[in-house]
Amino acid sequence: MQSTWKILTVAPLFLLLSLQSSASPAYDDSSRPRDSNGHTCVGCVLVVSVIEQLAQVHNSTVQASMERLCSYLPEKLFLKTTCYLVIDKFGSDIIKLLSADMNADVVCHTLEFCKQNTGQPLCHLYPLPKETWKFTLKKARQIVKKSPILKYSRSGSDICSLPVLAKICQKIKLAIEQSVPFKDVDSDKYSVFPTLRGYHWRGRDCNDSDESVYPGRRPDNWDVHQDSNCNGIWGIDPKDGIPYEKKFCEGSQPRGIILLGDSAGAHFHISPEWITASQMSLNSFINLPTALTDELDWPQLSGVTGFLDSTVGIKKKSIYLRLWKRNHCNHRDYQNISRNGASSRNLKKFIESLSRNKMLDYPAIIIYAMIGNDVCNGKSDPVPAMTTPEKLYSNVMQTLKHLNSHLPDGSHVILYGLPDGTFLWDNLHNRYHPLGRLNKDVTYAHVYSFLNCLQVSPCHGWMSSNKTLRTLTSERAEQLSNTLKKIATSEKFTNFDLFYMDFAFHEIIQEWQKRGGQPWQLIEPVDGFHPNEVALLLFADRFWEKVQLQWPEILGKENPFNPQIKQVFGDQGGH
Repeated sequence: MQSTWKILTVAPLFLLLSLQSSASPAYDDSSRPRDSNGHTCVGCVLVVSVIEQLAQVHNSTVQASMERLCSYLPEKLFLKTTCYLVIDKFGSDIIKLLSADMNADVVCHTLEFCKQNTGQPLCHLYPLPKETWKFTLKKARQIVKKSPILKYSRSGSDICSLPVLAKICQKIKLAIEQSVPFKDVDSDKYSVFPTLRGYHWRGRDCNDSDESVYPGRRPDNWDVHQDSNCNGIWGIDPKDGIPYEKKFCEGSQPRGIILLGDSAGAHFHISPEWITASQMSLNSFINLPTALTDELDWPQLSGVTGFLDSTVGIKKKSIYLRLWKRNHCNHRDYQNISRNGASSRNLKKFIESLSRNKMLDYPAIIIYAMIGNDVCNGKSDPVPAMTTPEKLYSNVMQTLKHLNSHLPDGSHVILYGLPDGTFLWDNLHNRYHPLGRLNKDVTYAHVYSFLNCLQVSPCHGWMSSNKTLRTLTSERAEQLSNTLKKIATSEKFTNFDLFYMDFAFHEIIQEWQKRGGQPWQLIEPVDGFHPNEVALLLFADRFWEKVQLQWPEILGKENPFNPQIKQVFGDQGGH
């Protein structure tokens, strides 16, 4: 993760966008533009837009709207404090520019958060001013020409450059890069802490001082004396002297669920309330600190490893919760080994974070779902940076060989294909983005164009007005899916069976339409790219149906002792 936390140059929401971009939700390091100015520009335009709209919604001054925004933010992570520091630093210039009817694009170019490099196009989110851009920008610079802010060096403002924070920043950076818990006393890759790659991402440790105790392992001596696999089942039944783990779990075919995925699998999500002035309140940002320390991902609500009830009112459950319901001995045995920006190319950088001992642990179901980043990138010409079928074959085979050397015998690996992302443009381009709903001035087409211009788009190939480019991207995605299908049908491994499943988004759309929904309601509204919580849970439902029908052996047996487990152990310790 390339940190861009700037305590005096960016507002907390600005920090949010910087973190989102630096974590690369939709493309990896190899395709990221060297200049991070694009991320900074997006963050500035977003925050200034929110300030301007808050003033409009509440019929207040710009000063009052900035203070209102800060008042909404929580104290955690110094978000509120940082916001007031930013107001103190930049507020007067923002007030002057917005009072002169300059829009967010002009404000951010004037304050040099956005820059137009020589020979590069002008990147803007809002319609260009009626007067020429050059004249408008000159006029804006005249307004703030005596401001000391423009002399301020942003390059030296990285909060992690402070000596007192350098070590902890480095530890957090390593935890995120390596996809392992930041807080893990016994180094068994499991944690008692929820975020920073803790139990939101993999089952909660029940003894963080003993590396031999963790979710997913075969019980030590049938867990007579302690819960060695953290499924909440241990001790001896006083009625017959038989260990509960042996009585309830032996022969029940326990197994874990592990996802190797990207930002979609991690459930990347930016709440619309964070950028929609008309919806903002004191409750809007309650979850912001948690989201920031989870890299703007919500794995605890994902379709594969989610363990919390849906926040969107849908009754469908994650694959993990279905496995737990099928066999309560599977409790806590989940791992979300996903990263923003993950692809077949860079999975090798963090696959070691997967925790499975082939001799000591139960088998697992592995879902390989790199569904976008092998064809998605933000480059002005995205096609040359796409993974070729030949390279994908090599990358995936390398991953499967690694899995074969780590997974217990009897495991199963399912390769997910790539979607046809043309539905993004087809269903969203003429709809208003949350930033544009108040004044009916910003559509998703505008947002896509802005991100593409800055070369920070999650997927230039699909989020583009160029139909030929969208078609080429889908053709490459289909080629890569066919490669995965070929691997699944032709390659054999000793410790797991191999399967292939299409990422059939059209099936999800059809199911949603039967319920009276519209396709655009299945996409994250802020980024206009990722499948949202509803879509992910519908995918889990479709996955479960297909596996039950075609490969029921993957799921294991239904445990007849589930009622007794619940009677004796209740919820088995929670998560």
